Formats: sequence, C-alpha cells, structure tokens
Amino acid sequence: MYLWEKIMRSFFGKYKLFAIVFSSISIIIMVLFYKALQPKTVLPIYQPSMVNPDLVDSTLQHVKKYHTIADFSLTNQNGKTITQKDYEGKIYIADFFFTTCPTICPIMTKNMAGIQEMIKDDDNVLLLSHSVTPVIDSVAQLKKYALEKGVNDAKWNLVTGDKKQIYELARKSYLAVKTDGDGGPFDMIHTENFILVDKERRIRGFYDGTKSEDIGKLMDDLKILEASYDE
Repeated sequence: MYLWEKIMRSFFGKYKLFAIVFSSISIIIMVLFYKALQPKTVLPIYQPSMVNPDLVDSTLQHVKKYHTIADFSLTNQNGKTITQKDYEGKIYIADFFFTTCPTICPIMTKNMAGIQEMIKDDDNVLLLSHSVTPVIDSVAQLKKYALEKGVNDAKWNLVTGDKKQIYELARKSYLAVKTDGDGGPFDMIHTENFILVDKERRIRGFYDGTKSEDIGKLMDDLKILEASYDE
C-alpha cells in the first residue's frame, strides 16, 4: 500500500504542471465557446414607424427606413456656428432644454454633466443640447449657464438659433416631442428625452434624462454602440 501511494505521488508530482496548464487551457476554451454562442446585443435603429405616433409628425409616421437627423445650423455658447459637420463621424447624445426651466431641466442638465464626465476621454462621443426658448437663451445667456453647469466646450454644445428650425428638429428629426404647434411665439415644447445618435445620424435609443436608471441604460447602450464600430 505504501509503495502504491509513493508511485501515485511520484506520478502526480511529475505531471502536476501539465495538469494545471491543461486545465487552464480547457477553461479558456470553454469560456470562449460560451461567449461565441451568446447572441450579440444590437441596438435598434429607430424609424418613425417604430415610435409612439403622438411624437411623430403625421408626414413621417409611415416611414420604416432611412430616417436620419436633418442638417442644421445653430449657434453655441461661444457664438460659434454649429452644424452637422461638427458631429460628423461622432456618436452623440442630444436633448432639449431651456436655461430658465425650473422643473425637469436642472435634473437633465445635471445628468448630462455626469455623462460629460464619463465620456471626457472618449473622442468618439459628443453632447448637443438645444434651447427651446432661443429668444431668451442668447449666446451670452448660454455662456453664463455653461459656466455655471461646468460645460466642457470641447465635448458639449448648448445651441440657440431659429426657433422653427429647432422645433422642426425636435419633432421631425429626433422624434422627441408632440407635433402640435408650428414653432411660433406661443408654441412650447418640453421633453425629458435624451436621444442617442450614431455616426450615421440615426437614432439608436431614447432615455428619460431625469432618471438615473435610464442614464445607466444609456451608458450601457453607448458601450454596445461603440463596440459595433470595432467589429
């Protein structure tokens, strides 16, 4: 019995390193197979026909493909003209706000500032906030607001400009607000939506900018979207 135990100890001692290496390789192979068999998470590409009809202009409700954010030309907090060219080849997160809003906007701006912090070193992602009261939100007002809220000019544009253009973007491009109104002096939109836009100017997600759980979902979806460009 003693001899047999001695033989076994000698055998396992001799092949211990082999057994450890073999086991490690087996575990790695199993993990790789498991990952390969898992379905890849792909974000939807939102079309007008996929969105609540109340938020889609009647002229677009039938559209099932090829919807993109329209060209635009607005002015940011530094008096610079901002167009779609400034976002070319970038993923971005858009929203609509106004500097004198006492209700949801402060929460949205705080959450957008949190996102700004999380993407500060990510060259692929930018932010874009549109004022829905552009007459009040002059360049000077936006600059004051930007300084108060810690806006990084390199990452985040607060834009003002022609009200009708901004409202048409909200309603016909970002599919973010109800379609009643014409952008006139008594027309007012108020939306908590953050919209995730890909490098091809397509909508990839809608999120409640006042809810921390939605911000978490947005950041998770942002990682998925960025990973899709590395495949």
